[in-house]
Amino acid sequence: MRIGYFLSCEEYTPAELIEQARLAQEAGFQGLWISDHYHPWNDEQGQSPFVWSIIGALSQVVTIPVTTAVTCPIMRIHPAVVAQAAATSAVLHDGRFVLGVGTGEALNEHILGDRWPFADERLEMLEEAVEVMRELWQGGFVTHHGKHYTVDQAQVYTRPATPPKVYVSAFGPKALEVSARIGDGYISTMPDGDLLKQWRDAGGGDKPAQGAFKGCFAPTEDEGVEIAHRLWANAGVPGELSQVLPSPKHFEQASQLVTPEMTRESVVCGPGPAGHAEQLKKYEDAGFDEVYVANMGPHYRDFIDLYKREFL
Repeated sequence: MRIGYFLSCEEYTPAELIEQARLAQEAGFQGLWISDHYHPWNDEQGQSPFVWSIIGALSQVVTIPVTTAVTCPIMRIHPAVVAQAAATSAVLHDGRFVLGVGTGEALNEHILGDRWPFADERLEMLEEAVEVMRELWQGGFVTHHGKHYTVDQAQVYTRPATPPKVYVSAFGPKALEVSARIGDGYISTMPDGDLLKQWRDAGGGDKPAQGAFKGCFAPTEDEGVEIAHRLWANAGVPGELSQVLPSPKHFEQASQLVTPEMTRESVVCGPGPAGHAEQLKKYEDAGFDEVYVANMGPHYRDFIDLYKREFL
């Protein structure tokens, strides 16, 4: 199983993200994930740089693969524009760029005032968006009049020799079916072997599966719990709330349901490797091919050094 590093745009400045990427490659991480947000999950996280600018900058400091985790190409940015951005990113990274996509969250996608579609409709939009992008990556002028998108004589001129791979995030049964059918790979943030098996049985076969988890390096476990709870209590918000809440303030309100003890139980906190080894083993046992790890809080250099010493 390959181990990569997860860059959290919600929490770090552009300079810090570039530094983390460079340190991660030097430490031996085998790839990068990078989140694609317009807003952070809460004001305490405090950042949210434009991901395509960061991806361009990454091409100048790393040579390991980069995957967006995940881009939503259905509302905030038209898929024809995402197609151009992904193609340029693939050229800059010499073909080592993967476009990870999903149906997104209202948190980021409602900003232009559009109605937030129901889940089934978002899946339908995602499938058409991927179709549009792949057609544009083939070259030539494209005109598309679909149910959700129109493209009028558009051509992406700067393209890689091979079109970018598209990995599709999925959790529920319908999403798993769509992901298995249209995706070149699978993305999940849960070490759920049953879901992965459903995806493979639905058509995913032996295509790559990527997973991820966050930890919080700190001098003590208690300090790590404090940092993780202050910055990422939203990770414990249950059900579909993460898809439908529209602003960081709403996530702050919902996160009041998450206690520090719940954070302690769900996040690997502190200076030791044992909890990370346990999490990595869960993803390995579930059958994932790659797992990406992220740090919460200011001690990311120590986090990267821990992985260099213990796992890489």
